[in-house]
Amino acid sequence: MGRIRIKWCGHSYLIVEPEGGPVIALDPHDGGSIGLPECRVEADYTLVTHPHYDHNAIEMSGGKAIVKKHGSFRLGEVRVEGYKFYHDRASGRLRGDTAAYIIDLGGLRIAHLGDIGHVPPPGALKPFSGVDILALPVGGVYTIDAIEAKAIVEITSPKLVIPLHFWVPGSLLPLDPLNRFLDISKTRRLRLEDGVLEVEPPLAQGRATVVVFEKTATGARALL
Repeated sequence: MGRIRIKWCGHSYLIVEPEGGPVIALDPHDGGSIGLPECRVEADYTLVTHPHYDHNAIEMSGGKAIVKKHGSFRLGEVRVEGYKFYHDRASGRLRGDTAAYIIDLGGLRIAHLGDIGHVPPPGALKPFSGVDILALPVGGVYTIDAIEAKAIVEITSPKLVIPLHFWVPGSLLPLDPLNRFLDISKTRRLRLEDGVLEVEPPLAQGRATVVVFEKTATGARALL
């Protein structure tokens, strides 16, 4: 596949649009229930990491829905690996578990860690080592916080990092803002004026770069 466009609709909602491949939405929200604008798309497939209301609004994204699936499967010509992690630090006793997905677009691998709530041992994170793009929560409260997110980035050494699940202006969720992760992260920054990242594989080797979206794909302000 050629050029790949990734749209961030706020919270953990990503839309992956590979040139010549299927459109894949991940963890769509409905907008209003969390205080953000709606972000509708006609995706071919929707991947849901866990069935909580702020991640499973499949009516916004359309396509065939795959919810909390583990193991290897295909979305058309795209291969996906699903892994089980916990939504809390108590082995799932508080909030259950969450899937994490690695999407292999043939020359570029994108990982979405869902609402992971703990730092797994390095062995459990081995499949994520060296992924091209790692999207993970950083806002704490219901998931890993900034310090834990930094630890996972250091273990997995991705090329690009997309922070998810943090407080943005207007959000109704009591999460930490992105600044807490940025303040302790020593990685480079790629600041984008809107909520769209365009990449073309293969990505250059080097230490991780954090993608900082100034706005969501719907135009909502994302930073303090």
